Amino acid sequence: MHLTSTPPFALLVACVALACGGAGFSPTQDAGKPASLVPAPRTDEWAIKRQDELLRRARESKPVHVVFVGDSITQSWEDPGKSAWEKHIAPLGALNLGNSGDRTEHVLWRLAQAPITRLEPKHVVLLIGTNNLGHGTSNAQDTLAGVQAVASTLAEQCPRATIHVLEIFPRGERFNAMRGDICQINQALRAWVAADVEKNGRTSRLRLHAIGDAFLGADGSIPKEIMPDFLHLTPKGYEMWAEAIFKQIAK
Repeated sequence: MHLTSTPPFALLVACVALACGGAGFSPTQDAGKPASLVPAPRTDEWAIKRQDELLRRARESKPVHVVFVGDSITQSWEDPGKSAWEKHIAPLGALNLGNSGDRTEHVLWRLAQAPITRLEPKHVVLLIGTNNLGHGTSNAQDTLAGVQAVASTLAEQCPRATIHVLEIFPRGERFNAMRGDICQINQALRAWVAADVEKNGRTSRLRLHAIGDAFLGADGSIPKEIMPDFLHLTPKGYEMWAEAIFKQIAK
């Protein structure tokens, strides 16, 4: 599959391939690249155990229908999202590969260490990027490049899967500068996916989902009954997410 992107897909895949070479990454090869594109393992102790578990799942799980890839918002399908997962997602045959605090570079590292090709999913649901902005390690442009790199890597590893790219969810109770960055990234993701659909038509395997729009009130605020900390979802938020995407991944 050829994806039209900014940067161009061929260049983006080449950058990711170089960064993923050898044991993890090469200082020479990665010189000048934004951190969002340089595969890196988690170094914080609390996240390493989960990272190891996700590597095990990718290497040992049986083939599944759908794989979810992301950060804490994805991981939390196992906690506040458990009821919605068991009701809507688990019956499809699903695997959760979310790790709290992950940024795009961490997902690229995990995919290099344990490609998900062997899982043979028909659908891959990706939500990543908010921590690149929230931790201040990437600006909007570099975060966009990281999200595109992860989506492109998933498409390469899962040639028969539809890659569902979720727009980054809004965060913060009311309007704030980071919301502006998120909006710009999401606009660019829409253009990226639209260009691929225009080029490849029905053979395009990218799908974009603006699920986060439903989490906003008419005045732009985020209600606590959906995001108690204005970042992570409540059980109600996960029910909304599950209902919004179920028909797309049940096929």
